Amino acid sequence: MPSLASLPLNHPLLLVLLASLASGCDDDDSGGPGLGGAAGSTDAGLGGTGGESGSSGAGAGGEGGGAPTGVVPDPLKDCGTAANPEVPELVLTEVASGFQRPIFVTQPAGDARLFVVEKPGRIRIVNDGNVVEEPFLTIPGVSERGGEMGFLGLAFHPDFASNGRLFVYYSTLVGGDDHISRVAEYTVSDGDPNLADAASERVLLEVEQPQDNHNGGHLEFGRDGFLYIGLGDGGGGGDNHGPIGNGQNLETLLGKILRIDVNGSGAGTAGNYAVPSGNPQLEGALPEIWSYGLRNPWRYSFDACTGDMYIGDVGQNAFEEIDFEPAGVGGTNYGWRLMEGEECFNPDEGCNAQAQNLALPVATYDRDAGQSITGGYVYRGSAIPELRGTYLYADYQSANFFALRMQGGQVAQEQVDITDNINPDNDIDGISSFGQDSAGNLYVVSFGGAVYRIDAE
Repeated sequence: MPSLASLPLNHPLLLVLLASLASGCDDDDSGGPGLGGAAGSTDAGLGGTGGESGSSGAGAGGEGGGAPTGVVPDPLKDCGTAANPEVPELVLTEVASGFQRPIFVTQPAGDARLFVVEKPGRIRIVNDGNVVEEPFLTIPGVSERGGEMGFLGLAFHPDFASNGRLFVYYSTLVGGDDHISRVAEYTVSDGDPNLADAASERVLLEVEQPQDNHNGGHLEFGRDGFLYIGLGDGGGGGDNHGPIGNGQNLETLLGKILRIDVNGSGAGTAGNYAVPSGNPQLEGALPEIWSYGLRNPWRYSFDACTGDMYIGDVGQNAFEEIDFEPAGVGGTNYGWRLMEGEECFNPDEGCNAQAQNLALPVATYDRDAGQSITGGYVYRGSAIPELRGTYLYADYQSANFFALRMQGGQVAQEQVDITDNINPDNDIDGISSFGQDSAGNLYVVSFGGAVYRIDAE
């Protein structure tokens, strides 16, 4: 990263520090389950029918069912990092298995159930260690064409316990072969808390996609109560979409992270959301755009204590990267396609990161370490005190795991490879996602069909 002295006065990192003092190749191939990895990388069975593990039945533990059992506390709000710089010995404990191409796990606030997203178009419930036999929701019309399409994102409304609202992101075909990404809202059925009302779909946003890859697809509510939506650059290789590429084009939603207000109306495909008044309102930009210059932000997350955002942006042909966004700082340009990682991409020299006010990644790794990054979460649980404040993430292709610590908007402890610690011999592979529960525990999703909890060894 550049030194603070070299940053322009309006750079996001300088702004947040001052505020605190006052108070990638052309022939692109799929790298993961919707990730869009390096050119020439191996797809690992991610197509519409490949890569299944187990059956679509109940999986580990049998049927389960019934209403939520118990309530878990919110994450602790002590935002300090562990004093010991060493990552403690960790282990991946299987929670449930038998899923079909799982790509995400999450938990609504105050709920004891885990919800697992299956890429073909289903949400499954894990209740007290058992996988409920009947899916919580099955979405018709989900398309997995091209391997990177499918059911890609899920977020529960912050007030889900009282309003039963949830939001999904999925790929579908319209007019024959035209591919769109759709963000929609569903609600829980009146009669059964383990079933969503399949007829309650309310479309918020539809985005036309020029290619089948780089769909992004992650959804996450920030601490501000707004919904953030990650969209890839439109696919293909090298963001070859127009003279500046979609990542830098503020007249398209592709290659961006969006921020919308799902409690308002007047904007979107059917007027079913509002644009927050605090959005950056960049010159010539669509109002939903929160940040831009992204290739394929497959997984990003907010620190449960600080609200800072960590973005895992999948690389083109040389580097994978983690981008960092201080809480509340929008309008950031993360550089793609001008840059891949910390290097110029298009143009291949003279990209002038400082002059163009580009935010450089806080961590990168090259093809020796992996080819398709899966962003994770900052650990804020109480079960592993030595891990608090540590951001954990992994690579889909290599199954390598990494750790990083930020403090005050700066790297406090640089990226370290912790594969030998948590995943010896890469026994658990196809890391499609991480997840977090209401107590701050972290989970790992294997595309092969299982969900694991990160525990102290």
